[in-house]
Amino acid sequence: MSTPATPPNPRRWTALVLIALAQFTVIMDTSIIGVALPKMQVDLGFSPEGLSWVFNAYVIAFGGLLLLGGRLSDLFGAKTIFTAGWAVMAGGSLVAGLASEVWVELTGRALQGVGAALIAPSALTLLMMLFGSRPKELTKALALYGAAAPAGGTAGVFLGGVITEYASWPWVFYINIPIALVVLAFTPGVMPSAPIRRGSVDLAGAATVTLGLAVAVYAIVRAPETGWGSAETWLVLLAGVALIAAFVTIQSKRREPLMRLGIWRAPNLAGANIAQLLMAAAWIPMWFFLNLYLQQVLGLGAFASGAALLPMTVAIMIMMIVLAPRLMARFGTKPLIVTGLLALAAGMLWLSFARPDGTFWVDVLPASLLAAAGMSLAFIPSLGTALSSARPEEGGLASGIVNTSYQVGSALGLAAMTAVSAAYGATELGNPDALTDGFSAAFLGAAALAAVGALASLLTLRTAPAPDAPRDGERPAKANAA
Repeated sequence: MSTPATPPNPRRWTALVLIALAQFTVIMDTSIIGVALPKMQVDLGFSPEGLSWVFNAYVIAFGGLLLLGGRLSDLFGAKTIFTAGWAVMAGGSLVAGLASEVWVELTGRALQGVGAALIAPSALTLLMMLFGSRPKELTKALALYGAAAPAGGTAGVFLGGVITEYASWPWVFYINIPIALVVLAFTPGVMPSAPIRRGSVDLAGAATVTLGLAVAVYAIVRAPETGWGSAETWLVLLAGVALIAAFVTIQSKRREPLMRLGIWRAPNLAGANIAQLLMAAAWIPMWFFLNLYLQQVLGLGAFASGAALLPMTVAIMIMMIVLAPRLMARFGTKPLIVTGLLALAAGMLWLSFARPDGTFWVDVLPASLLAAAGMSLAFIPSLGTALSSARPEEGGLASGIVNTSYQVGSALGLAAMTAVSAAYGATELGNPDALTDGFSAAFLGAAALAAVGALASLLTLRTAPAPDAPRDGERPAKANAA
């Protein structure tokens, strides 16, 4: 006798809007500061090297604390942690906007990252709670959630330019506050609650993984200045690796670790996270250097540059919401992940041929649309596979791991490609030929990362059946998401 289906939450689609808004906001906050950085440098007295930490302070706190955010979601309930994350995000945004000194600005950005680290895994856990038992709705929900990321990235560039030009740079941070207030007002009535579980929080694990990531990124960012072969670069990099190794050791010895190492034995979990990591390591540098190429080589202003990225964003949203779910139903997930990463690599390889005297219509638009198609095909299947591979009670941990993979890939990929571009001339402002050489090298490096991701996915992922054809005894929801 079959178990009666759980009645759906009548407000689940309203809740999904808040969850998608969460993804939109945490990604927007990585990009919205770009155009504002020169004015922040003048007003706050940042050094050229220190300015990059306005970005890094957010990304490192975000990526380094995601596992902690996932663990807290499992222990105290995703709804509670989701609410707390928005409160921290609003507070950090206020501090960053009011800052009059460098250390205050970086503190505010780090607090924003802490808030994002609480929001992101709890949001994904809430999504799985609302839609995990309903396969067809889950695919649609993941598609809408996934489309919110590129929308947030492009909106950040566009809004950053508009706000900086027509208001002032603090408003790139203040914009988060009304968004947070709206989400906090609606969350109690629409989000599902979960019982509080007993357990401990591994603060030592959280500290070592966050510091390890910060030190590794610092070493890579500083390498062009200190030299890749210098003792300083390698000692700092080894220190980052040692901290991450210490994290793994702590996890293996704790009775209640931040990340249960046994979770990696779940089929496809490692492969899906490798795909997410290398996808982000390729995609974020592509977006970053494409924006620089548009402004510094083609001469577009902040507003026009943001508008130039809109076709790519619209294409991603349409393909993620309309095309990707249908292809998943027909072909399963592994073929889409591999094909998507290859298309992403091909798009960036095409971008590497951009010319100093190029045009948007020839040098940017076709290649960016091909890269967008690749991202659309690979993102949802790899995300769904990573989330559905874990046990239900470890939904927060699985969400934390996959978000960590994406953010760590973003930080390390951008740091590495920044170093590559600098080595090939991207520091020579005002020299279109040198800038284009540097940006082309970054595009080529990012293409290589995406290609490696496709190969890794081909070798590590097990072929899963399409959602309409589950294996005997397997729940359709599992087959659909994985």
